[in-house]
Amino acid sequence: MSIATVILAAGKGTRMNSDIPKVLHPIAGAPMLVHALQAARSQEPERMVVVAGHGAEAVTQAVHGYDEDVQVVVQEEQLGTGHAVQQARAALEGFDGTVIVLYGDTPFVRPETLEAMIAAREAQDVVVLGFEAADPGRYGRLKMAGDVLEAIVEFKDATEAERAITLCNSGVVACDATTLFSLLDAVTNDNAAGEYYLPDIIGLARARGLSAGVVTCPEAETLGINSRAELAAADALFQQTARAAAMEDGVTLLDPSSIYFSYDTFIGRDTVVEPHVFFGPEVTVESGARIRAFSHLEGCHVARGGVIGPYARLRPGAELAEDVRVGNFVEIKNATIDAGAKVNHLSYIGDAFVGASANIGAGTITCNYDGVLKHHTHIGARAFIGSNTMLVAPVSVGNEAMTASGSVITSDVEDGALAIARAHQVEKPGMARKLMQMLRAKKARQTRGN
Repeated sequence: MSIATVILAAGKGTRMNSDIPKVLHPIAGAPMLVHALQAARSQEPERMVVVAGHGAEAVTQAVHGYDEDVQVVVQEEQLGTGHAVQQARAALEGFDGTVIVLYGDTPFVRPETLEAMIAAREAQDVVVLGFEAADPGRYGRLKMAGDVLEAIVEFKDATEAERAITLCNSGVVACDATTLFSLLDAVTNDNAAGEYYLPDIIGLARARGLSAGVVTCPEAETLGINSRAELAAADALFQQTARAAAMEDGVTLLDPSSIYFSYDTFIGRDTVVEPHVFFGPEVTVESGARIRAFSHLEGCHVARGGVIGPYARLRPGAELAEDVRVGNFVEIKNATIDAGAKVNHLSYIGDAFVGASANIGAGTITCNYDGVLKHHTHIGARAFIGSNTMLVAPVSVGNEAMTASGSVITSDVEDGALAIARAHQVEKPGMARKLMQMLRAKKARQTRGN
């Protein structure tokens, strides 16, 4: 069965009290819309359409940052969910498979749930995703006759008996494309809000003798986000799920509740993650590594056997080969650290290559920025960089070369050489005592004057 997806992302999100479109507020390092796009992509659809409205330019930029092939259409006036789906008609012209309608502010629908809806479409003309609500509140109710969905009743229009129903509407719908748009053509805005509601297609479908069914999922999958509090709750739910999945996959989390994952974090089995570690977007950690406490990783790759931290920061472009050691208060950015190399203490390595088994001493800095441009530092295999060395890029230190502690290296160092680049030490006998006496006398005069 061929699939297309339509994701509704036109709402402003007034309760967010924000200048940012609601669907662009982040959960686990990515806009909630990206989570919905990931769910849609899991079904390998032939076409994906996002319906934007408020902040359409920013929404389009975010969508194409995820996938340039996703088509974005604009709902100029927000006249309800049915009207929003209608905006995708031209983008789906000629498509004759199943359309799944998703929501940019409902980011947690699982691929397995969408697969169940697609399977249900084999027997039903229209399939709705429902959930049993602990507190049905003002959700629309799914009115069933056995296994048949008779109608979706909005809370404000429901009788007392209908309000007692706990099976609620998520808004997610799967329907044949031709049937979907035919039903939408018949939807009216004869309601208090003057809007065209997507759920109205169920009553219209039944009136035409078409079948309608329901697939259910846990309530957490249908969590919609309309406020900052709900955004925080969604992030917490994501973290809880991600932590459980990591441990199920063989990752040891020493204090799971203190570890923060991003939407795309990948950690291999037998890796140990100590407390208070933050994984930003685009992080891959291979098997058997150890990420020590209070470390921050983003946009980086840690190969098998690496040990990172504590209190380390890996920034975008950090590429660490096998068995690399990165210690406390070390920052690495846009740099490749080859196998077995060590950067153990109080150092900054940026825009650099560090060769295999090199040892970078405490306080080393690659001085990579001149105020306008970034420059590269190359450190060869088995090189030894003495503590408190400043490497002023562009510069190269050869294989098995050394720099003396406290050096400022401004020229290339050849293989096997020792570079010493520090000022000549001058000693003034007795000067320290004389200087201290002068300073104390000055302080005493100032005190008397006050």
